[in-house]
Amino acid sequence: MTYSVFMSKIRGTEQQGAIVQRCFFAGVQMRLLLIEDYRPLQQSLTKGLREAGFAVDTTGDGQEGLWYAMGNEYDVIILDLMLPGMDGLEILKKIRSEGRECHVLILTAKDTIRDRVTGLDLGADDYLVKPFAFEELLARVRALLRRGYREKNPCIEIKDLRIDLTTQRVWRGQEEILLTPREYALLEYLAMRAGQTVSRTDIWEHIYEFASSASSNVVDVYVGYLRKKIERPNEPTLIQTVRGRGYMLGETP
Repeated sequence: MTYSVFMSKIRGTEQQGAIVQRCFFAGVQMRLLLIEDYRPLQQSLTKGLREAGFAVDTTGDGQEGLWYAMGNEYDVIILDLMLPGMDGLEILKKIRSEGRECHVLILTAKDTIRDRVTGLDLGADDYLVKPFAFEELLARVRALLRRGYREKNPCIEIKDLRIDLTTQRVWRGQEEILLTPREYALLEYLAMRAGQTVSRTDIWEHIYEFASSASSNVVDVYVGYLRKKIERPNEPTLIQTVRGRGYMLGETP
């Protein structure tokens, strides 16, 4: 299959609109790095991943990709192998040699068993051969994220709050709660760490891309929005403020 045919398939997937959107893993709170030098593919994947809700930093240069990977915390790095400046396997080796434990999903046109084994042995978590369906890329990213947060079940329940990670739907008791993408993103990020205090800085770094000019006080604003929607009178408070430290999802002891 040629790249032109491959790209037309991806564009067709994007044009499915709401149908595809319902299948996306909420991810504004999940920060990804895409290192892919083929510009049309890079742009298409970046657009699709951002529409899925992920915060995405993107580069097509190997040296710059390594700089991003070493200077920021990412939940998943999507890494092409054939790159200018530095090839993907070298980036992977340097990432792992420095103790970086973020998940790495390799994208490549190479389809031999030896190529796959080499990438996995160097520390890749998954391997996707081009051309691929965009839905499969998203499914693999979702699986890596659940693995990272030790969350096998696609549904999280905290008291009577239920969060479906696959459909991005939320209920409190029997009532479905309609959230904006960023409100949902914040809720899911806290839910993945339920019972733990999450700092404002950590939340902010996973909500916004590297180039964003937003400041960390937007976290407080969105927590306020979220509280208005999920909290109920005479019911246990679920979003706790930990003074001077951040927020925690879950009832106080």
